[in-house]
Amino acid sequence: MSRPAILLAVSLAGCPARAPTQEPIPAAPTRSPLETAKVETQIIKAQIGLQGELVPYETVALYARVQGFVDRISVDRGSPVKAGQVLVQIHAPELLAQRAEAEAKAHADDLTQKRLRTAASTPGAVSKQELDQADAAYRASASRVAALRAQEQYLVVRAPFDGVVTERNVHPGALVGPPPAPSVPPILRVEQLARLRLTIAVPEAYASTITQGAMITFSVRAWPRDKFSAPVARSAHAIDPKTRTMAVELDVNNADARLASGMFAQVTWPVVRTAPSLLVPVSAVVRTTERTFVDRVRDGVVEQVAVQFGLPQSERVEVFGALQDGDVILKRGREDLPNGSPIEPLEAGRSPAAGQK
Repeated sequence: MSRPAILLAVSLAGCPARAPTQEPIPAAPTRSPLETAKVETQIIKAQIGLQGELVPYETVALYARVQGFVDRISVDRGSPVKAGQVLVQIHAPELLAQRAEAEAKAHADDLTQKRLRTAASTPGAVSKQELDQADAAYRASASRVAALRAQEQYLVVRAPFDGVVTERNVHPGALVGPPPAPSVPPILRVEQLARLRLTIAVPEAYASTITQGAMITFSVRAWPRDKFSAPVARSAHAIDPKTRTMAVELDVNNADARLASGMFAQVTWPVVRTAPSLLVPVSAVVRTTERTFVDRVRDGVVEQVAVQFGLPQSERVEVFGALQDGDVILKRGREDLPNGSPIEPLEAGRSPAAGQK
């Protein structure tokens, strides 16, 4: 062995052996206790605000049934009217001429019929067919006269019920007649305003709270300090598929004329549940773009339970879902805790130190 090799071996033998290096093991993270709350049940009696609109109890647009010229209008916008009152008189010279012509023809047909019947007393002078044709001609002429006289009744426009004239669109001398299209404005519009309908769109979620005859209070901007009330008179019994609401009508006594059709009303709608409702803290409900849920805790494990919102109750909210009275949930919902996540629950009102004992 050469001298350099012996020196290398001696130097290696003299070096102490080094122990293998080990990476430090991180300490397990400590889980902070999460405060919990319990699901509670309670019979809910609440009030919600809904919008409504006052409309006439009855309304009618009055048009001319026959063509003619307006001869006289005895009312104007705002005029009170009584059922049967004459509102408009129409002059139709063509109709009068047609009736006179029809009456003359009917008279001539009647004379012809009578002459033929007199001649028929002589055997063979008049055939039965001629008599039948004369009778038919007279009946047709008489019917024409009756029809024209019936049309003359339309020359007088009367009020169909007690109300107020809310619209007037013509003046004496104007040519009027049956409307060629629904968009043509009427001669007059009459509305019954001593009694109004308050129409309310009740959301589908509260359709079960509609009670026939229940007194509902409301207010209007024209009388902000006053409260009005009216009973529930009728409902549509059907949900509008576009708005998901049910139309409800209240009959409003407006004998003092303080309210007007077209006014918007702020309605205080009572909501009384017939069965106990589930209540949870508002902070316990998690809302995402996909769903709404609460975190239920069972045996220290999180379980997301889908719920739907109901009525707010101060710091709690009504929910609908697969929950029961007494279920333990996280007081503050966590979106970052998936199903099956272990946690350390902490009862509401207890400090973390007390929960660890």
